[in-house]
Amino acid sequence: MILEKEMKLSEVILHDYNLVPIINRFGIQLGFGDSTIESVCKNKDIDLDFFMTILNSFHDPQYMDKEYLRSFPVELLINYLKETHKYYLSDKIPEIEVIIDDMVVEARDDKGPYLLLQKFFKDYVYELKKHIDREEALVYPYVIKLSSSLKTASIPDSVISMVKEYSITLYEKEHDDVEEKLNDLKNIIIKYLPTVKDQKNRFLLLKELSALENDLADHARIEDLILIPKVEILEKKALLG
Repeated sequence: MILEKEMKLSEVILHDYNLVPIINRFGIQLGFGDSTIESVCKNKDIDLDFFMTILNSFHDPQYMDKEYLRSFPVELLINYLKETHKYYLSDKIPEIEVIIDDMVVEARDDKGPYLLLQKFFKDYVYELKKHIDREEALVYPYVIKLSSSLKTASIPDSVISMVKEYSITLYEKEHDDVEEKLNDLKNIIIKYLPTVKDQKNRFLLLKELSALENDLADHARIEDLILIPKVEILEKKALLG
């Protein structure tokens, strides 16, 4: 089902609650009554076309219109990607850490495997933060500066030098699939943790890890299929003058 701007946002969320984190990234909180998607975006000063494209892309992975998404300003894309980073670090990661901490406490005398699980996740979070820090400190500012320079009458020599020294293709090669380690973590939980009668937290942890894994895959898909090709076009324009 393709989501349309005339639909009530509440009905969309009831149909697919996994979209709640997505709308939050646009500053939309629950409590919007019977407002349509279009009216919510108007009230929040959100680019409706971009919002609908992102919403549909997450609602149906087969939907993603790569060419259309590339038509949006890179600033819109990067702002969305940065809000996604905030969601991982401020919401999803702490939620998962609480579940693992509870499992360590519940283990009582047999804490060893759970402490290893806790360490494995902490190491994963460290790698994820490094990945995010690199994007926000180097890649995104590079893209914004490149985009801004192309809007001026003439492209500064410093920008041309910048493109020659650091191309987005380097980032593409360095772009680690950090979500792969989450699959290893899930395998540990499924195969190697000691059997316990109450597996509620174990099931909850698997659910949250799967949700994070899927979100990270979608995030990487937007970067690989939308952002990187768009920046490659900008780089060519800069070098051609």
